[in-house]
Amino acid sequence: MGETPKGTTQTSSTQGIRSGTGGRGGAGNVLSGIAVAVGFVLFLGGFVWAALLYQPYTVPTDSMKPTVKPGDRVLAQRIDGGEVRRGDVVIFTDAMWSDSPMVKRVVGIGGDTVKCCGEGGRLSVNGKELDEPYLDGSRPVMLDGTTPGTGSPAGTPFEVVVPEGNLFLLGDMRSNSLDSRAHLQETGQGTVARSAVRGRVDAVAWPSMKMVGRPAGYADLPGGTSKPGPLRLQLVAVASGAALVVLGAAYGPLARLLGRGRRQEPAGVR
Repeated sequence: MGETPKGTTQTSSTQGIRSGTGGRGGAGNVLSGIAVAVGFVLFLGGFVWAALLYQPYTVPTDSMKPTVKPGDRVLAQRIDGGEVRRGDVVIFTDAMWSDSPMVKRVVGIGGDTVKCCGEGGRLSVNGKELDEPYLDGSRPVMLDGTTPGTGSPAGTPFEVVVPEGNLFLLGDMRSNSLDSRAHLQETGQGTVARSAVRGRVDAVAWPSMKMVGRPAGYADLPGGTSKPGPLRLQLVAVASGAALVVLGAAYGPLARLLGRGRRQEPAGVR
């Protein structure tokens, strides 16, 4: 008396194994384990990959507004100076400029003729006037400091032939940037050697995340613009890995919860 019929015990055990509600032996548990493992690989791999290719910098000045603002944390891809193209925002170090890393935009490379200023204060490279929508629009953008409609220039127009192996760099806030224009009287007319470049800015990481695009205005010049780095792919890997880890880890508790609910359902009338 009081013994559970063997048939009943075997049936319930078989159903438990098939459903996997016991948290062991089910195909779902195997898949969840695989998901967690793959997620960890993607998550950690994405972080390690990014750490090897990118270096963070904090921008202290407003010379690159509105592209990069003071206090922004940027991610710069570690590249060789030979990979730099026109329009790139680069981090560089030059003893003639400063003892600290600086961030500026490349407007001319070796062999280019950079001239200021054309109609409306536009910069020209090799005779082509540039459309520069990234410039700070809150103040006049003429590179010689002239305010349109007035006759009191704060600077002098220039024309520079960039030496081979060098770069001509300007800030996006042209009215308040110490850049190549401030070094025109020095050797190289304010240009910087490609070897001074430490990285190319691909994104602003803090306080908000945004990618730094490649200006279309330089695309028609010889050599075109540079291709974006793999940062987007790395972010996708990290996000996908985190999602897989969370979903895989949540499977076991959810399966046990659902199984407990089924066991508590009242038995049907026989």
